[in-house]
Amino acid sequence: MRFVMAGVTAPSHVYPGLGLIAELVARGHRVTYVVGDRLAELVAATGAEVVTHDSVMPGADEHWPDDVGEAMQVFLDDAMTVLPVVLGIDRPDAVLYDIGGFAGRVAAHRWNVPAVQLSTAYVAWEGMAEEMAEFDEQVKASPSGARYYATVRAWLDENGLGLDADEFLGSPPACVVLIPRVLQPNADRVADRYVFAGPCIDPARRTGWTPDPGDDRTLVYVALGTSYTQRPDIYRACIDGLAGDYRVVLATGKVDPAELGPLPDGVTAARSRPQLDVLEHASVFVSHAGMGSAAESLWFGVPTVLVPQAVDQSTNADMLVSVGTGVRPAEPWTAGSLRAAVDEAAAKAGRAAQVRAEVRRNGGVARAADAVERLSGENGVRGADTR
Repeated sequence: MRFVMAGVTAPSHVYPGLGLIAELVARGHRVTYVVGDRLAELVAATGAEVVTHDSVMPGADEHWPDDVGEAMQVFLDDAMTVLPVVLGIDRPDAVLYDIGGFAGRVAAHRWNVPAVQLSTAYVAWEGMAEEMAEFDEQVKASPSGARYYATVRAWLDENGLGLDADEFLGSPPACVVLIPRVLQPNADRVADRYVFAGPCIDPARRTGWTPDPGDDRTLVYVALGTSYTQRPDIYRACIDGLAGDYRVVLATGKVDPAELGPLPDGVTAARSRPQLDVLEHASVFVSHAGMGSAAESLWFGVPTVLVPQAVDQSTNADMLVSVGTGVRPAEPWTAGSLRAAVDEAAAKAGRAAQVRAEVRRNGGVARAADAVERLSGENGVRGADTR
């Protein structure tokens, strides 16, 4: 089959699906992946054809809007910019698209081909609209929210989609969910058309990293994702609370490791780390609870200490706690409170191993690829169809 994938130019949206894209290519499918030029090399490693564009998504060192409506507008503006690029590709057999890759669903409608969303976050459940109604109305009543929804409506009309804006944004016609089902709120109320495949770990992200030999202390990995990483206070508290008894591997993101001062024996810091490799060796993960990191912690069976920063991270943190693999210390996060939380998390190793087995048994790359092939077949659901 010939697929076009409409991605979002943010590492947290690209990483979860790379293993799936590589598997589709390995099965003999032709995949054309549309993404911002700064992430082209990341995608090219899958074997997909890469079509690039000049993305308006904030880069790793750029600021995300704090206002909800303005943050939503960034994704929409990027999708509107990307749509002509997508439509410039020869008509495929089916379109795959990220949860924020709205151009993919619009293009599928224009081409009249099946569309399958690849969700890197939790999906809507029966009754969610009613439960979120008050919050949604507040967003729509704000100047930025009003602008956003007016822009969505005009864009849908321009492209011949008669769907309600909320339906277009939140109810994909077909969906493969790239998170474990155990991280899905109200999973028992999720429609059957959503296929939970869980993490699709990409072997190309592995570097062969291993801890330096000669130190048998428990390894704690500290990383806050790619966007909300400017927290030297958290890094310093981990160093002060854990050094000596634990071995600490820090990924500091936007913070220059030199800002943390001299590091004690057994503590190392760098802006980025090969997360999959480190998790293979870690016993505890101090995490911001971004969905990608949350899912990967379960895949590798690593208990977590959760310090959520923004967006969906608080919900993800609560889900990890409810699953029995996470600890969420109260703020303020100090050396003492983080140390106590790490000690508590380390004792959850048995439960984390149980969840790891469940997640791997019920998901992975093969399940995701099988679902994409089935949903994209001759009877696949078309772009604007919500059967």
